[in-house]
Amino acid sequence: MISKLIKKSLGSRFSMFFSILGLYLVLSFLIRITFLIWSSKDVDFTFFYLVRAFITGFLYDIEIILFFLMPYLLYLLVLPKRWIGKDFDKFFTYFYLTLLLIIIYFSLLAEIPFWDEFGVRFNFIAVDYLIYTYEVIENINQSYPLPLIILVLVGLIVLTFVLLKRNKVFINTFSDQLPVKKRLSYGIPAIVLAAGLGLIMKNKQADFSNNMVINELGKNGAFSFISAFKSNELDYETFYPKISDKEAYSIVKKNLLQKNQHYANTKWDDISRSTTGNPEQKPNIILIAIESFSADFLSTFGNKENLTPNYEKLASESIFFTNLYATGTRTVRGMEALTLSVPPTPGNSIVRRPNNQNIFSISTILKEKNYLPYFIYGGDGYFDNMNTFFGGQGFQIVDRNRGNPLSDDIQTKRYSINDNEVSFENAWGICDEDLYAQSVKYADKSSKEHKPFFQFVMTTSNHKPYTFPNGKINLPQGSREGAVKYTDYALGKFINDAKKKPWFKNTVFVIVADHCASSAGKWEINIAKHHIPAIIYNLNQQPEKISRLTSQIDLMPTLFGYLGWNYTTSLYGKDINQTNPGEERAFIGNYRTLGLLRNNLFTQIDDRKRVKQFTVSGADKSLSEVNFKNNDLVSETISYYQTASERFKTGKMKVK
Repeated sequence: MISKLIKKSLGSRFSMFFSILGLYLVLSFLIRITFLIWSSKDVDFTFFYLVRAFITGFLYDIEIILFFLMPYLLYLLVLPKRWIGKDFDKFFTYFYLTLLLIIIYFSLLAEIPFWDEFGVRFNFIAVDYLIYTYEVIENINQSYPLPLIILVLVGLIVLTFVLLKRNKVFINTFSDQLPVKKRLSYGIPAIVLAAGLGLIMKNKQADFSNNMVINELGKNGAFSFISAFKSNELDYETFYPKISDKEAYSIVKKNLLQKNQHYANTKWDDISRSTTGNPEQKPNIILIAIESFSADFLSTFGNKENLTPNYEKLASESIFFTNLYATGTRTVRGMEALTLSVPPTPGNSIVRRPNNQNIFSISTILKEKNYLPYFIYGGDGYFDNMNTFFGGQGFQIVDRNRGNPLSDDIQTKRYSINDNEVSFENAWGICDEDLYAQSVKYADKSSKEHKPFFQFVMTTSNHKPYTFPNGKINLPQGSREGAVKYTDYALGKFINDAKKKPWFKNTVFVIVADHCASSAGKWEINIAKHHIPAIIYNLNQQPEKISRLTSQIDLMPTLFGYLGWNYTTSLYGKDINQTNPGEERAFIGNYRTLGLLRNNLFTQIDDRKRVKQFTVSGADKSLSEVNFKNNDLVSETISYYQTASERFKTGKMKVK
């Protein structure tokens, strides 16, 4: 009976409609199988989970292809019978089919490099990339053989036309002059099914297990993209578990207080603390955030390829943080952690959100100490809203200005990196050597003006397409290992150049990763893939290793502690040296799932108001879910994220 129905459908006016629907379902199934094999080492091969993932994915596939086909379906229903097979009918059908196949093949092919880089289906990152077309198109062009991709795309479309024609799909489409009543027998069920799935299916329904790969297999890339586009920001109060605001602030204030602090006032929702230090030092500070610099690139953590000899040497002469974790998986999260010292609130990073000017940040403290803060970036700081964010905190901007102006409400200086200052450049910006030359240039400028300076230097060379100047290292272009080694080479050269400057002796270098090279893995949050190195170099202090658990948001407050600063803070970060043993914690999150790591127990909350706890063990930080939760840690986790979200939403983070 089913075979007769299929044969009847493919022999009717709706033959093209059902052919494309079937083609998409088959291709989506093959993509799902490919990803399953690709990530098999991270898959939980539980039969029930696999079956559920494939069934859920099949429903998403049906919904999205019906969404793509809906305009054509409505066209088939309303076109007068006498026009069927005429020139207009053929033109519209061929035109829509071509457009549809471009969308289908491009979206499916694009999922492959996205999965390779992020280990997930399309998400908010893909949505963000749509905004910055220059960087993304250039990156695609430099990372992949674009002419070959276009040729493959055209070839697939031509092959599809040939197969459809050989199977008489077009003949049936243009010859079957069905009356409207019979057309409705095909169209109405498809419309009802599309509407029903559209109302029922939500992207987060695929997140039913603790295994990230299983959850992502159960999704559809295009459906996930549309979902991310619709919900690019998540309201904590609506989606996440809560406790009362007074309880949340009470817990947070108890946990934030260091041994050398006291609260500035008695208001229940004010976290500002007075910090006592002695004696104060005021060296220049250069904070270098290295793109995608995972801890496992270092020989210290087991790497055998000798990719980072310069960083390793600097680490041996520095305060070296060996147990530090990035808050997120993107550059904007690293920037947020290092400047705002705040847990990673759900949705987009605060760097990318509107109304993010004049927030209490490290810049607030630095300016009180009369520092001149710079943000130095080798690309166009328009990307990811960097210039608006840093300019809104009072940083002077140095970037590769491509004509994108600062917002009218941002009152700060902006300096352009000129063409004659660039020896090498790719889609994301100038090479690290050229970027560090800008750091030296503005350090010279500040030194001559006798002003203490702070620089936030954001590198890009360790980003795909992994290209850099020739003749610098012994590894090829286009490889992650080559990019890491060049990044390390440029850093070593920068430090050697800086040593020749009069300001070097009075300059401290904080060198840290923004995030890891990859966060994909077996678990929804892969803790090991948040492990990053950090050093404080050239401090008037004996070298030491800090092996205590440390969050990325703690790095700058710890530096302020080493400098003996007296200051008032509303940051969530703490000086690790003033933190009681056993109270160490790290904040780790992604777009929707948030967590707190403490005492080898990871407490996780998500936008379905679920709370889970896992024991953390082994070098790979493997997770095992526990049945009986530590309710104190649950409350502590919620309190941090709830208050941080509330403070940004209500403007309490703003400098008064």
